[in-house]
This record gives sequence, structure tokens and C-alpha cells, in this order.
Amino acid sequence: MATDAPPPSKSEHRLPSTEEFVEVQESAEFGELRRSYRSFAFPLTVAFIAWYLLYVLLSNYAGDFMGTKLFGNINVAFVFGVAQFVTTFLIAWWYSRHAAAKLDPKAEAIKSRMEGGA
Repeated sequence: MATDAPPPSKSEHRLPSTEEFVEVQESAEFGELRRSYRSFAFPLTVAFIAWYLLYVLLSNYAGDFMGTKLFGNINVAFVFGVAQFVTTFLIAWWYSRHAAAKLDPKAEAIKSRMEGGA
């Protein structure tokens, strides 16, 4: 029984060398891809953490405000808590749209060029 893998077919992708990875990593195109990611992800991350910390701090130090009834048994704390979940899902949805429109095409172009050896 042979344990050697069969030779790669022409439809399979080749593995880029270390030098090719370093060259692409230092390229302007890859830098633009990173900038596009960071300019979206970092500000939203900071904003969400600030929003979450506001919720936590208000829950700890502004109990009267958070306990204010809005209607029925629904108070400010409950609304803020639900808003945390809503913003989490909105950010995930927004990021997926951003990635599909801006990041994925750039990343796919880099990947196909590296795998194709061009």
C-alpha cells in the first residue's frame, strides 16, 4: 500500500513560497486591504465597547435611572440590554456587507494571483 500522495492535478492550486508571501504582505495592494479592514473594524469595535461600558456603568451607578419604568414592566435597563443584542447583530450584518463589497474582492484577487503564480 503506497502512502505517497498522488501528484497534484493541473486544477489544483500551487503553494506560494515564503518569499512570495512576504512580497505580497509588503505590497501596496495588501496594505490597502488591511487599511480597508482596519478603518471599518477598529472604530466600530471602540464604539461598541464604549456603548457596552456605558450600559455596565449605568447599571452599576445609575440604578434609579435604569429602573425607570417606560411602559408596563419594561424599564430603561431592559431596553438598553435588548439594544446591546440588536447592535451586536447590526454590526455583524454591516460588517458582512462591508466585507463582501470591499474586502473579499481584494482578498480574492490577491489569493488567485498567489495560487496562480502570476
